[in-house]
Amino acid sequence: MANVWMLRAGRDSEHVDEFIAKNIVALGWSKTGEIPPGTAKEKLLKVLEQKYPDAKPATRMTWAAQLLRFVNELQVGDAVVTYDSNQRTYFLGTVASPPEWSTEFEAGHHVRRMKWTAQVPRDNLGVATRNTLGAIQTLFKLNSDAWADLEKHQVPLGSVPPAAEHPVDAAPARETEAETVQLRDETVQKAIEFIEDALSRLSWDDMQELVAGLLRAMGYITKVSPPGPDRGVDIFASPDGLGLQEPRIFVEVKHRDGSMGAKEIRAFLGGRKQGDRCLFVSSGGFSKDARYEAERSHIPLTLLNLAEIRKLLLDHYDKLDAEARDLIPLRKIYWPA
Repeated sequence: MANVWMLRAGRDSEHVDEFIAKNIVALGWSKTGEIPPGTAKEKLLKVLEQKYPDAKPATRMTWAAQLLRFVNELQVGDAVVTYDSNQRTYFLGTVASPPEWSTEFEAGHHVRRMKWTAQVPRDNLGVATRNTLGAIQTLFKLNSDAWADLEKHQVPLGSVPPAAEHPVDAAPARETEAETVQLRDETVQKAIEFIEDALSRLSWDDMQELVAGLLRAMGYITKVSPPGPDRGVDIFASPDGLGLQEPRIFVEVKHRDGSMGAKEIRAFLGGRKQGDRCLFVSSGGFSKDARYEAERSHIPLTLLNLAEIRKLLLDHYDKLDAEARDLIPLRKIYWPA
C-alpha cells in the first residue's frame, strides 16, 4: 500500500481552491528558494535561520522536517488528503510528479502535481478519524484506519455527497458520545503532562520567580531573595510586603534535587517562630517521612510538589502578571460540553 499523507492548504484552508483547480499541492517558505531533494537538514536549518531570524528555533526545526518530508518522502503514487474547512470536506488525490519549485503559487513554493479524484464530508467520518485529521501539523502521514474510513465514505470529485448518517436508535449516538468523552479525557491528560514537562524544564531561578508570581496572583506582595546564601528562605510574602501584617509566609524552593526528606524539612523550619507560615516547594516531591514531619510541625507548613504547582498555576493563571505568564505561556481552549 502506498503512503497516505494529510497536507493542509494553508491557514483556514485559504489555498484549497487553488490546490483543486490547479491539480497541485504546495508547501514551503518562499524566502528559502528551491531546496533540492537530498538536502541535509543542517543545511536547511541554516537557510531558515538566515531567512527567518525572528522565528523560534523549535519552529524552524518543524519547518525543516516538514519541507524535507515533502521533498524527499512523498512519492509519485502516494495518496494525499487536504481539507476545505469552509465546506467541511476532505479531498483525496494521488501524487503525480516529483517536487518542483514553482512561482505559479504565490511568491514561490515547492509544488507537486496531483490527480484529485474524490471528496469526503467530514460529518460522515468517525470520531477517531476526525481526531487524527485534526492534528495541527501541516504535513503528516495518516494511519491505515483513518484512510479506510476516508475510502469508505468517498464520492467522486464534484458529485453531491450523501448526507451525514444520523442513527435512528440511540445506541450508536451513545457510542460516538463515549468516543468524544474519551478523546476529551485523553486531551486533558496530555495537556496536564505537557504543562508539567514545561514546569520541569524551568531553571531554578525561573521556578522561584514563578512561585513568587503565584503568590502575587493570590494577593500577596513578595520579596525574592537574590542569588547566594539565603538561610533557607527563597521568597518572603505578606499582605503588605513588610511582614507587619499576617500571614507572614516564608518559602523555600527546591528544583530538580530529588525528593525532600525529613532532614530538609527540619532545617527549613529551624528559626521559624509562632505566627509564621511556611511553604516548601519541591519539584522532585517529598518522602513519606518529610510529609510526616510537616504534619507534626507546630509551625503551619504546606508542601507543594510539581503536580500541585501545576494545579495552582491553572487555578490562578488569569491573575498572573506578565512576568510570571512569560515563564509558562498557556492558551485556553474550549471543548463542546
